[in-house]
Amino acid sequence: MKIAVLGSGVIGLTSAWWLAQEGHEVIVVDRMPGPAQDTTRASGGLLSASYAEPWATPRAPWQLLRGLFKDETPLLFRPSWDRKQWAWSLAFLRECAPSRFEANLRAMVRLAEYSLSTLNQLRQQLAFDYDYTESGVLSFYRDERSFDESQDRADRLRDLGVDRRILSPEEVVSLEPTLASVQDQIVGGDYCSDDESGDAYGFSKQLAQHAQKKGVQFLFNHDIVRLLYDEGKITAAEVIDDQGCYQQLQADLFVVSMGAYSPFLLEPLGVPCRVYPAKGYSASFTILDSDATPQASLTDMEHRLVYSRMGNQLRVAGLAELSGYNKALSTKRCNMMVKQTKALFPNGLDFDNVQFWSGLRPATPSNTPLIGRTHIKNLYLNTGHGTLGWTMAAGSGRALADLIANRQPEPEFPFLH
Repeated sequence: MKIAVLGSGVIGLTSAWWLAQEGHEVIVVDRMPGPAQDTTRASGGLLSASYAEPWATPRAPWQLLRGLFKDETPLLFRPSWDRKQWAWSLAFLRECAPSRFEANLRAMVRLAEYSLSTLNQLRQQLAFDYDYTESGVLSFYRDERSFDESQDRADRLRDLGVDRRILSPEEVVSLEPTLASVQDQIVGGDYCSDDESGDAYGFSKQLAQHAQKKGVQFLFNHDIVRLLYDEGKITAAEVIDDQGCYQQLQADLFVVSMGAYSPFLLEPLGVPCRVYPAKGYSASFTILDSDATPQASLTDMEHRLVYSRMGNQLRVAGLAELSGYNKALSTKRCNMMVKQTKALFPNGLDFDNVQFWSGLRPATPSNTPLIGRTHIKNLYLNTGHGTLGWTMAAGSGRALADLIANRQPEPEFPFLH
C-alpha cells in the first residue's frame, strides 16, 4: 500500500520506519523544513518507563487550582473562552478518579516498557549515536508529602514489574554527588536503573536518513490543509508548499501524527481527537566543568524539572501550561529554570548563553495516547503522547504497523479499533 504519514516528529518518523519495514510505500509530509523541527526539537530527553505516570491523579485538581494564581507553579492553567480547553479540562477531571488512574498507569507503563525495549533493538540494529546514557533516572523530593506519595506509586510500579527504588537523602547524594550542596533540602528520592536519556532530535534526524535509504519519501515545507473524504474513506490530503502551490496527495491509507495540531484535521471529519496542547519549556546550557554538573539524569519533583546531559550540554526541561496554542516564551518561567539550575549547579555551566525553547506537547485527558484506526477505514492515528512522546515513540510506531497489518500488538494497551 501507499501510506501517507502526516507529521515528521519522532512519532511520525517511527511510524514511517516500521511501515516501510512492512514493505509499504511511505511518504511523510510536514510543514517544517526538516524532520523533528517542532515539539521533538529540544525536549527533555528522558526515556523512562518508571515515570510513565498520568497527570490525571486524585491530587491533580488541586494542582490545577494552584496553577490559576501562580506563574511559578509547574502546572499553569490559564482559562480562556476556548470550548476545547473546557471540554478537555472536564474530561481530565473525570480521569482523576482513582479507578481511572490505575487503568491509565498500567497502560502507560506497558507501552513505555515495550517502547524502550524496541528502541534498544533499533539502536543496536542501526548503530545510532544520539548522546544517550544508560545511567538510570534519579528523582529527588523536597517535601515529605510528595515523597510519601512517591513511595505509594513505587509500590504500584513494582506490582507492574518496574523497579523504582526508594532512597534516603544520603543515598541520593551518593548516587549524584553534585547534589551534596542541597542535601539538607532533600527528604528522599527514588531511582530506576533501567531508565535512560538521549537526544530525541538527534535520533530523529538519523532515523529519517535511514528511512530515506529504505525508500521513504519526505515532503517538507508543505502545509497540510485538510483531508478529503468520499464514500467512507479518505481519498487525498490537500497540501500547499512553500511556494503557495496546491496539490492533492493521494494514498491508500493515512496516518495522522501531527501532535497537538491533529484535531484540526480530524474534527471536520467527525473523528474524536481530544488532544490539547500542554506547552513545555527547555533550557540548554553549555557545560564548562564536567565534575560540577550531574552525571545521572535527574528529576526535581518539586519544580517538575528534568536535567539530562546531551554531549557538552545540560538540557533542563519541564513545566506545563494549559494556555492554548501560544508558543511564546514566558520570561518569568525561563528565569525560574535558570534560577533553579544555578541553585543546584552554580559552577559548572555557562549561564550567560542559554538557549531557550518551548513546544506544544499533545496531551490527552488520560495521558494515554491515541494509536490505531478511526471509524474511517483508511485513517489511523498515532498522536496524543504528551510528555512521553520520546519514551513511547519506537513502540508506538511498531504497534501501529502491527495494527495496520491486522496483527495484535505486543503490549497490553487500549489501542483504537
